[in-house]
Amino acid sequence: MRIFGKGRHRPSASWRQATDRAFTLIGDGRYEDAGELLTRAADLEPWLSESWFNLALLHKFRHDWEQARAAGLRAVALLDREAGAPDWWNVGIAATALQDWPLARRAWQAYGLKVPGGATVAGEPAGMELGSAAVRLSPEGEAEVVWGRRLDPARIEVLSIPLPSSGRRWGEVVLHDGVPHGERTTSTGHAYPVFDEIELWAPSPVPTWVVLLEAATEADRDALEQLAADAGFAAEDWSSSVRLLCRMCSESRMPSDEGEGEHLDPHDHSEPGHPGPLGHRTDGQLWVPERECGVAAPASLVRGLLDGWVADSPDSRDWRDLEEVC
Repeated sequence: MRIFGKGRHRPSASWRQATDRAFTLIGDGRYEDAGELLTRAADLEPWLSESWFNLALLHKFRHDWEQARAAGLRAVALLDREAGAPDWWNVGIAATALQDWPLARRAWQAYGLKVPGGATVAGEPAGMELGSAAVRLSPEGEAEVVWGRRLDPARIEVLSIPLPSSGRRWGEVVLHDGVPHGERTTSTGHAYPVFDEIELWAPSPVPTWVVLLEAATEADRDALEQLAADAGFAAEDWSSSVRLLCRMCSESRMPSDEGEGEHLDPHDHSEPGHPGPLGHRTDGQLWVPERECGVAAPASLVRGLLDGWVADSPDSRDWRDLEEVC
């Protein structure tokens, strides 16, 4: 993260020492002390874009978006190249956090991205078609990687049902950082970046429920997930989808599927009987009918949804112990 001038002007030794020390303090979480040093560095070399980039970065870490926007704008005003500078990306994140949509559009375009709509469009960027990605919720705590849809370069709509420990819900929009930490690959070989959440951008009114299912077959389980999706909500078999990974594995290139056959995933750090891919096996059996399932649906709908699922095949389906968890 250390940024030193390489172009028009070589920063002074005092600037380099203050900046070096500041990023050491940032690594220790001492943002206030780091801010004093980076402010001193900016006073020493106010004509260096790096001085203001570093301050904008610090304010981003602190979620002080007004200050991040102000410092970011000073940084981009001093740039000596046309497009692609990370300074513009930080401005875009700050502008998105503040819902300053004209500036957000300007930032993404200056970075080199195509943004639908003309320069006079005041609303939030839409239709950028950035596809799917994964986002790591609570990256500094009990981190959880979930799937989502990228709305723009700084926001992801969560499409998985997060575990209650994350404090997040299905359908929420989170602000995320620009540099991915890890990848998830599919069976087709396609790789999706994993971005770190910065903060919640838009909450979801839809609660998360946990329920124990009796699903005789995978098709029975799939029927509930499809029924929830048809109703405009979601259900997810946590018994199959949850995998416990160490930080090193989580931040590396990881397959997103559970796999097939008798080969256990060497990166899965869950234990038998606890959530994790292939962790619910019994001898000679790949499917266990009792499933722990997350459901994202309103209180007025969730029981009717489950009862309707059972009614479609009462001999192979049942549910119990429904509880709202987030």
